[in-house]
Amino acid sequence: MTSEIYSARVRKLFGNPAHAGSLAGAHAARVDDQGVSVQFFADVADGRILELRFLAWGCPHVIAAAEALCAQYERRPVSELKSFEAGQLMQSLSVPVEKTGRILVIEDAARSLAEMLGKI
Repeated sequence: MTSEIYSARVRKLFGNPAHAGSLAGAHAARVDDQGVSVQFFADVADGRILELRFLAWGCPHVIAAAEALCAQYERRPVSELKSFEAGQLMQSLSVPVEKTGRILVIEDAARSLAEMLGKI
């Protein structure tokens, strides 16, 4: 375990969030809780996520986690987003346990989006 606050992966994702921003006319889901705000935007066709973007207000772990989620689920079936779990993301980013609540906000927003997309 490193003594640094942010892992190299968190610093990389936070420093270059390729999926940051919104998508005009896209489906969107937003959750505000734990001092964090996360909104995901998805453009979908034929049950697949064509583009996935985010807007987030929070610490570097939150921004990095939102970026990682978008990178992982873009171009994948909507059904896969329904199974997203924050625990795996926390582990891959070495997020401290005291920030669990903040990362769960991302899980809530992702699941809200997946539920919405599952209805179209």
